[in-house]
Amino acid sequence: MLADCRGFVVDLDGCVWQGDVLNPGASEALTALHRAGRGVAFLTNNSRARGADILTKLHRLSLGWAEHALTPLEILGQVVAERFGPSRVLVIGAPELAAVVAAAGHEVLEVADFRKATVVAIGNDFDLSYERLAAAARAAAAGAPLVTPNIDPRLPIENGDFLPGGGALVAAVSAAAGVAPVVVGKPEPPLFRIALRRLGLDSAHAAMVGDSVESDIAGGRGAGMRTVLYAPA
Repeated sequence: MLADCRGFVVDLDGCVWQGDVLNPGASEALTALHRAGRGVAFLTNNSRARGADILTKLHRLSLGWAEHALTPLEILGQVVAERFGPSRVLVIGAPELAAVVAAAGHEVLEVADFRKATVVAIGNDFDLSYERLAAAARAAAAGAPLVTPNIDPRLPIENGDFLPGGGALVAAVSAAAGVAPVVVGKPEPPLFRIALRRLGLDSAHAAMVGDSVESDIAGGRGAGMRTVLYAPA
């Protein structure tokens, strides 16, 4: 089934690594694919890093040959511009999320100015407070579209443990505001298409490898790719 695959798009959190620790055999398997001439790109729903940050981590963790890594932050500001035009954005998330929103030409608002928001952008926020959660919910309830890199409920870390993912925050805001989010990352198609373009492949000759049925497998199939579900022993 995979013998004629010329490239693989691989999820990271939970699949290649847990926090800062590579999964057993990940480096050897991925390096073997690379040495065999198969294209390898990495696709993660991380809402706190850009592709360059991910490549730096991959290189540090023994995958120095890696050259293609994508996160939703690559396109989030563009998606907001295309769907809603230049916007006043209330950002609940990491500084990296606010930076890509500003770089796309949008105004990033302080929490105190949430009533001025025309868009709410939510990613994983390690400094979350009830005030920030309430501001996002109230802005979204007032009509500001809710945009997020992902709706993944958990962020896998070392030793099989996890932290609440950005999707857990989005779920709280969505429930309080009574609105559905616009999802930029997996399982939506754009990042899969960009990964395939970077590999120079069509979907029929590439496979998506990941540990999430809802995000990786559904997204890969939606993009027309073959899929491989990673299930740790």
